[in-house]
Amino acid sequence: MNLYLVESTVNGWSASQLEQGLQKVEPQAELLEAQASPQDSRLYVVLLASDAAQAKHAFEQSGLTAQLVKQVRLVGQDLETVRQRKARANYLVEWNLPAGLTMEAYLQRKAEKSPLYAQVPEVKFERTYVCEDMSKCLCFYDSPDEQTVLKAREVVGAPVDHITTIQNIR
Repeated sequence: MNLYLVESTVNGWSASQLEQGLQKVEPQAELLEAQASPQDSRLYVVLLASDAAQAKHAFEQSGLTAQLVKQVRLVGQDLETVRQRKARANYLVEWNLPAGLTMEAYLQRKAEKSPLYAQVPEVKFERTYVCEDMSKCLCFYDSPDEQTVLKAREVVGAPVDHITTIQNIR
């Protein structure tokens, strides 16, 4: 099984409606986590599935349309830790990775820079999902506010293309 990021727009869907819809995904694929951004009306779902087609089909059982489906790699936590801590993340940072960056170079940089988060103890880096096609990564944080996340990103020298608050749905 592989990990897939599925993104969707959720205009007009309440948290309870999303929860009910996402329950219909489970028979088709394992739903690792679902985070909603109230300010962007976006839903970020990570599924365990055999391939992208299965991930898309499973997600669309919820009644939502998959606008993006990409295979991702989890960095910073293992699957069990995500299952236990997914409700703690309250900020998501999207970084559109530069052309030519390899996964190996990204992971090496991540390993070198991650200890620097200790300089901003009020923010907790939770995990990153890196698209296997190296188009972007999504980083999840537990933080008191947006400015603290931005400060942490500055300390580790990581750009921010988009930042949003998130709420765990499932």
